[in-house]
Amino acid sequence: MTTPTPHVRATGAGPAVICLHANASTSSQWRDLGDALSARHRVLAPDLYGAGRSPDWPSDSRIALRDEVDFLAPVFDQAGESYVLIGHSYGAAVALIAAVTWPERVHALAIYEPTLFAVVDAQQPQPNGTEGIHAAVAASVAALEAGDLHEAARHFIDYWMGDGSLAAMPEQRQQPVAESMRNVRRWAHALTTAPTPLEAFAALDMPLLYMLGASSPESVHAVARALIPRLPKVEVVEFAGLGHMAPVTHPDIVNAEIVRFVAAMAP
Repeated sequence: MTTPTPHVRATGAGPAVICLHANASTSSQWRDLGDALSARHRVLAPDLYGAGRSPDWPSDSRIALRDEVDFLAPVFDQAGESYVLIGHSYGAAVALIAAVTWPERVHALAIYEPTLFAVVDAQQPQPNGTEGIHAAVAASVAALEAGDLHEAARHFIDYWMGDGSLAAMPEQRQQPVAESMRNVRRWAHALTTAPTPLEAFAALDMPLLYMLGASSPESVHAVARALIPRLPKVEVVEFAGLGHMAPVTHPDIVNAEIVRFVAAMAP
């Protein structure tokens, strides 16, 4: 059986930077950042399982973040012995698990609102700030099981971006987002089960930029409250007026912060 390998968008030359995208997105969300970094860095932006031009995961309901990390092993190997990891949302959660798995290879981390809800639920039962995302996922799954991908996308996207956000998207963008909702059950499984112990993140002894949107849903702020105190070399940046999808909706603002951080990490 052929081992599945990710499709990778690659640009530039120099020390490696790996960029991991959010759910309902693809590696293309990092195109502008790749352009900004490519003069001095080799930028590798893979499509995760079931996204963009990468192969699909064989189950529609179960996947672990470690499965995503294993899938990306060829990208990490291509990056060499040391690299900077960048991630947004689900991609930020994958980046954290990759750093826990291979801390000696990750030179630095820049993450925007990792969605590691399991660490919050393991720390404290609900109500704990994660109720909104659990409700949104349940509504999306119900719509998916009823055969309505658009309604599944509406629940999911509007939770993250505000009521009416899916409807406000160009029609040509709505369809691929709706199609991506076939993955919602496995995204939820990856992010809400088998939590990595918080103590594992305390061992991440590398510079880490943790970015937040002040207007983001409470669920990601709950994750931040659990994670940030455990991270030994963390720098926190909160963007006033921005939300969870700011790396996509306001890439100029977020990318400028990432470029600053990556430049400071240069050998």
